[in-house]
Amino acid sequence: MEMHPNVDQFLRVEQGQGIVQMGKNKDHLNFKRNVYDDSAIIIPAGTWHNLTNTGRIPLKLYSIYAPPNHPFGTVHVTKGDALASEEEYGHGN
Repeated sequence: MEMHPNVDQFLRVEQGQGIVQMGKNKDHLNFKRNVYDDSAIIIPAGTWHNLTNTGRIPLKLYSIYAPPNHPFGTVHVTKGDALASEEEYGHGN
């Protein structure tokens, strides 16, 4: 679960299936959609969101931020890597 106060986020699912949850506050995620291969999700700045893998294979996706939210060339292989980077370098805005 995360929220970026100053950046919009675009997610595209390349492989797998999941559920996207979004809302204006962390305790009220009123938007829920199933996503599959080739799904695209736009997350406006200030929106709490989460994408959970609901399938049997790894969920592969990429994200684009506007304005950019990570240094050029950043790749996070796992969600754990992404969370660790945000904590270490403060790139989670």
